[in-house]
Amino acid sequence: MNCLLTGASGFLGKAIAVELSKEYELFSLSRTSGDYKFFLEKEIPVFKEKFDLVIHSAGKAHSVPKTESEKEEFYKTNVTGTYNLLKALEKSGLPKQFVFISSVAVYGREAGTEIKESDDLNAKDAYGLSKIEAEKIITEWCSLNNVVCTILRLPLLVGKNPPGNLGAMIKAIRKGYYFNIDGGKARKSMVLIKDVASFVTVVSSFGGVYNLTDGIHPSFDKLSMAISNKKKISLPLGLAKFIGKIGDLIGDSAPITSRKVKKITSDLTFDDSKARQLLNWKSESTLDYLNKERL
Repeated sequence: MNCLLTGASGFLGKAIAVELSKEYELFSLSRTSGDYKFFLEKEIPVFKEKFDLVIHSAGKAHSVPKTESEKEEFYKTNVTGTYNLLKALEKSGLPKQFVFISSVAVYGREAGTEIKESDDLNAKDAYGLSKIEAEKIITEWCSLNNVVCTILRLPLLVGKNPPGNLGAMIKAIRKGYYFNIDGGKARKSMVLIKDVASFVTVVSSFGGVYNLTDGIHPSFDKLSMAISNKKKISLPLGLAKFIGKIGDLIGDSAPITSRKVKKITSDLTFDDSKARQLLNWKSESTLDYLNKERL
């Protein structure tokens, strides 16, 4: 069977490609490498094959837009890019299954515990809004064309050389300037890319919307210990809030602001019991993985 994977050169895409190649004739799409080289936000691809399964992992993430133009880039990449992909598939032949790699950012939450797939999608940021819109387009398109639709809402991704916040955290720990706040008690959901990659072929024939986590939701303290096995300095909450207020005067470019302090010290976890109960989703503890790998 033929499978198309977009974003094949990305952090998660590379892991998915390894798994898919075990069962499918894999065709990859990215901007600069792979079987198909296209900028989805700018053009509608022309495919030579018809695909049984499509995994849409391409997208823009891991940056905070500072201008309206930068915000627009999220829409172009994540929404217009999705629309152009679907148009291309209509021309080459409809797939049987479509899997979209989305994000827990769609919930628009900076705090909360055990957030479920049925909870409201209240994102206000450019990234979260673009993922909500892409989900809507894909869901409607799959329903109209009788394609099995799967949406995976993922939290912080863990693997070798991770991008984004985890990558920044690892860099700070290695350079010796990382510190926790309020004992690093806040817990966050995360998941291993290798487990997501293995699950894609399982879930693709069933369809549905799923949160995926490791089920542990480690605290910053345990996470930082797993990365370096050294106790980290902890900034008292009161002092952090004071520094945050000073940072507010500087703006979002400040390393610490009141909003960042609140975000870092608040639990944010997601419920993945739906995937566990319906599809026997299993995952390795990210802490166990980090203790072994020492990223």
